[in-house]
Amino acid sequence: MSAARPQTATTKTPVWARKANVVLAMAILALAVFGTTTQSWINVRLDPAAAANADLHVQGSKAATAVTALALVALAGGLASSIAGRISRWTIATILVSASAGIIIAAVTVLADPLGAAQGTIAATTGISGGRAAASSTVFPVLAVVAAGLLALCGALLPLAGRRWKTRTKYDVASSAVSAGSGPVDEIDSWDSLSRGEDPT
Repeated sequence: MSAARPQTATTKTPVWARKANVVLAMAILALAVFGTTTQSWINVRLDPAAAANADLHVQGSKAATAVTALALVALAGGLASSIAGRISRWTIATILVSASAGIIIAAVTVLADPLGAAQGTIAATTGISGGRAAASSTVFPVLAVVAAGLLALCGALLPLAGRRWKTRTKYDVASSAVSAGSGPVDEIDSWDSLSRGEDPT
C-alpha cells in the first residue's frame, strides 16, 4: 500500500493568502494609484462665460501632490513584505493602511473642492490668484480612491496572510543539506556556503 502524497504548501495556502498573489496585488494597486496621478484630475475653464471647453488640465500629481509620494511608499512597502519577517510585516501593514488613508483623504479633498485644488496650477499658469474660473473633477480621483481602498484591505490582510508563508533562513538551508545526506563538507564547500550567506557549521 503506497503512502499518501504530502500536500504542498500551495494546496494548503488559500489563493488570497499566497505570497505571490498578495505582493503582486499590492504592487499593482500602488502602481494604479501612481498611474492616476499622471492623468488629469481637474478640468478648469478660466473663463466660465466662454463657450469653449475646459482650457486647463491639472494632473493629479499637481492637484494632490501627496498622493504620488504615498503611492511610492505603498509600492516599496508591498515589495518589502515579500522578504519581511512576522514583526516587520505588521509594521509594513501599518504603513500601507496609513498611506492608503492619506491617498483617500487627498483624493476626496480634490473631489470635494476641485477649484481649490487647482488654484496653485491656475496661479502658476496665469499669474493671477483667485480669479474667476470653473473647475470639475475627472474620474481619476475616484479611481485613486478605489485603488487605495483595495490597497488598504491588502495591507490589513497582510499579517494574517503572512502567517501562512514559509520562511527560509540560512540555517534552514544548512540543515536541509545535512538531512539530505550531502556528505562531508570540505574547506572549499565551506567558503562557497559563506559566499552564499549560508552557515556551513
